[in-house]
Amino acid sequence: MFTSDWFILNRGMKHFLAAICAVGFFLHPINKCTVSTSEFHLEGDYVLGGLFDVHSVNVPSHQNRPEAIQCSSKTFLLPNYRRFQLMRFAVEEINNSTILLPNVTLGYEVFDHCSDSLSFPGVFKLISVNGLIHPLSKPDKNVSRVIAVVGPFTSTQTLTIAPLFMMDLIPLVSYGSSGSIFSKKSEYPSFLRTVNPNNDTLDAIVNILQHFRWRWVAFLNSDNDFGVDGLQLFQKRIQHTEICLAYSEGLNENTDYSQMFKQIEEQNINIIVIFAPKLYAEAAIKAAIQLNVTNKVWIADDGWSLNKRLPKMKGIQNIGTVVGVTQPAIRIPGFNEFLYSSKNHAAFTKVAQQVFCNQDCNCSDLLVEDIIAADPSFSFPVHSAVYAIAHALHNTLQCGAGSCNNSITVHPYMVLEELKKSNFTLLNQSVQFDEHGDPKFRSFSIVFWNRSNDAEEVGFHQFEPTAHFYINDSKIQWFTNGEAPTAFCSLECSAGYAKKQSGIHKCCFSCEICPAETYINTTDPFKCLSCKETEWSGEGSTSCNLRQVEFIPFFDSGAIVIMFFTWVLMGLTLSISVLFAINYDTPIVRSAGGPMCFLILACLGLCSVSVFFYFGKPTSASCIVRHFPFILFYTVCLACFVVRSFQIVCIFKIAAKYPKLQNWWSKYHGQWLLIAIAFVTQALLLIISLSLDLPRPYNETSWQQEQIVLGCYLNLQATSCSLILLLLLCCLCFVFSYMGKDLPKNYNEAKVITFCLLLLILTWILFSTVYLLYFGKYIQTINALAVLLSLYTFLLWYFLPKCYIIVFEPHKNTQQYFQGLIQNYTKTISQ
Repeated sequence: MFTSDWFILNRGMKHFLAAICAVGFFLHPINKCTVSTSEFHLEGDYVLGGLFDVHSVNVPSHQNRPEAIQCSSKTFLLPNYRRFQLMRFAVEEINNSTILLPNVTLGYEVFDHCSDSLSFPGVFKLISVNGLIHPLSKPDKNVSRVIAVVGPFTSTQTLTIAPLFMMDLIPLVSYGSSGSIFSKKSEYPSFLRTVNPNNDTLDAIVNILQHFRWRWVAFLNSDNDFGVDGLQLFQKRIQHTEICLAYSEGLNENTDYSQMFKQIEEQNINIIVIFAPKLYAEAAIKAAIQLNVTNKVWIADDGWSLNKRLPKMKGIQNIGTVVGVTQPAIRIPGFNEFLYSSKNHAAFTKVAQQVFCNQDCNCSDLLVEDIIAADPSFSFPVHSAVYAIAHALHNTLQCGAGSCNNSITVHPYMVLEELKKSNFTLLNQSVQFDEHGDPKFRSFSIVFWNRSNDAEEVGFHQFEPTAHFYINDSKIQWFTNGEAPTAFCSLECSAGYAKKQSGIHKCCFSCEICPAETYINTTDPFKCLSCKETEWSGEGSTSCNLRQVEFIPFFDSGAIVIMFFTWVLMGLTLSISVLFAINYDTPIVRSAGGPMCFLILACLGLCSVSVFFYFGKPTSASCIVRHFPFILFYTVCLACFVVRSFQIVCIFKIAAKYPKLQNWWSKYHGQWLLIAIAFVTQALLLIISLSLDLPRPYNETSWQQEQIVLGCYLNLQATSCSLILLLLLCCLCFVFSYMGKDLPKNYNEAKVITFCLLLLILTWILFSTVYLLYFGKYIQTINALAVLLSLYTFLLWYFLPKCYIIVFEPHKNTQQYFQGLIQNYTKTISQ
């Protein structure tokens, strides 16, 4: 059932305990005290331990020898005495029951745990067997005199003594220790509690802060294990919220409240959370009254939210409004009658008893009415802790109808196993423990200290089985006599403004307007988020608008006109080709280039196909076809005109001076070789550019905010070599054609080519200028128009004049006419 390591730990701890007991427990007769009567002890078949800090005592700074202390002369804590009486009442109620533990009586041994570190004699008495601690004994050999312990109340008390009970797996059922560390079963395997852990308390407090949108708060915690644990959990809980911890302070006996409240005022903090035991909370509130701290909201934890003295204190109304969380106040039937009966019985008990120290109350003068009116916090946790142990013992003894199996030897670890399985209903409340030993069905009440000095319930926070939080705001009477007060470091930014954090706190910020193309929303108020590419926004926007998609459709009027003239160009190209084919042997056709004319016309027709792909929604294929066929076949056209210009100059100027060059050009068909080289080079360059970066559709969003202009992206760096080749051919053609400007007036081939090139250059200069200045959707139309004009330039000014001569001036289309022009030009040159 248990590992060998656990037994080794037991033995080591028992050696340590034996040494302490020998020195500080058994050797000093001061451990025994004589009192007139005692409520701390009751005989029974099975004994429950109880640890209640009925009194409070400070630890002395110096001590000469280990000794027990007498609690009765210290500060009396009435609410804790009330809880102590609740345990006695629960035991008596169980002993009178015929259903729970029939024919079995419960006894108790309760100690006043008035000090965190000086109440060990009572603890040793609980874990001893027959008055002795056996350091090397096996668990099965000796049975502990108690089967479980109820208590202690505070987390620090539990941290101090819990290891002593954990080593033998004695169940320690606390009614007030809410520290988060006790949920670790690896360290506290036999610890359970009937009170909500700190995590739940702080969840409820944070929910209150969020409900009222309080973001700038102070957190005052006791400077002990309970308070430090609460501060750490609070910081972790608000990490991803809008709440900022503006100030924190650990409260102790030496706290300078004047300086503390001065710093709170300087930081303009209006919300103060006090997470501390009642004594520290009372001291802080009293100091606030004395220092005239006003107009604050005080948030109380479950340790002091039902305090009975503070709401009646003079000047309490001046400090502001108190809101708190508390364990649900559950009335325990019969408890008041038990108190009256118990007091009457004690009044007639005169027999002196020899009792153990820390079992003296000195409270015979207490009025029952004062006990009943004391702070009722943690009443049900005490009541349910006793009943949980009783139910566990009931199951361990296999109790049935009217009897229990008394032959079973009960060990504390057996009771622990049944405690973990607890599942019963008490006063209409379900009592179960989860795997961490925490109560499974947990809830808090939200209370408000009204003007009648009572804690009025105004809401609740339920954790199980489903989380639910509710506050009735209308029931709370704020010190402002109106709406709930605010708590900000900086006022909220207007819509469309982002917060710029100032300092270390996210609650302190300045406001900056979000620029165009960005927006601000509630998910991240510190950052202007960029709109998607398909969206737009103006300055100071809280959302983005969907952009209108723009492109030139096929049915656009401009597109229809351009496509019409493209078809016209294709028709003219075909018509000219037919006309030239019919008049192939005439001088005009031969002077225009002969068979080269048909190549030029074919390339012009193929180039015109690209125009149609500038319209409609761009695709990857259309982006390729609109650029590359035009570049490739226009390269061939320019190469043809380079050859044609060179041939014209060669015939009239170069042939006579360089006859060998003329012979080589004619012998090896230099014109076709040059055209082929230009075509192959351009084709390779285009293939390389395609492999580097394909033309693709892209969204132009910089032209107008509300529009997306669909276009095609062409990587100019990847296609730069192809464009340079086109430019080089254009320059060569221009140079050769310009050299022939003084040829015969009627023989104007070179002049026509020069004029066409000038128009071509002017067209693309104009397009480039518009392209750099305008990014709207009509740039596609302008681009298509530039391509079409480039084609019409040669068709209209180079080919149509020749068609006119063929059709309307046939006398100029004769061999004699051309020879006469050449002879006259030759004579002119020779003169």
